[in-house]
Amino acid sequence: MKNNLKASVFSLLTVALTVPAIASAQLDTTAGGGTNLPSSSLYDIISNIMYWLLGIVGIVGVIGFAIAGLLYLTAAGDDGRMGTAKNAMMYSIIGVIVALAGLVALQFANGLLGAQSKF
Repeated sequence: MKNNLKASVFSLLTVALTVPAIASAQLDTTAGGGTNLPSSSLYDIISNIMYWLLGIVGIVGVIGFAIAGLLYLTAAGDDGRMGTAKNAMMYSIIGVIVALAGLVALQFANGLLGAQSKF
């Protein structure tokens, strides 16, 4: 019984590992191959993901800053709520600064790795 289970698992794994190789033999890999897959480099994909993430961090930071301003305005002299609003404002400012620093770092890396001549 145990040997039959091992044999069936082995045969399933063998089929699962060989089917993609057989299927990929059917693809035309020249000039895009008609697969409609993007032909971007790994650097382009990673930089696009980083730009999206930095944009989201920046938007969340600005929204957090607005909410912290509203919290500060509605504190009505309560020291505890004012302290909470100040902390929220400080963290949202730090978030926006981190997003801007990330954007500068990506532009710097693009300048170093892009190999674009300015002449």
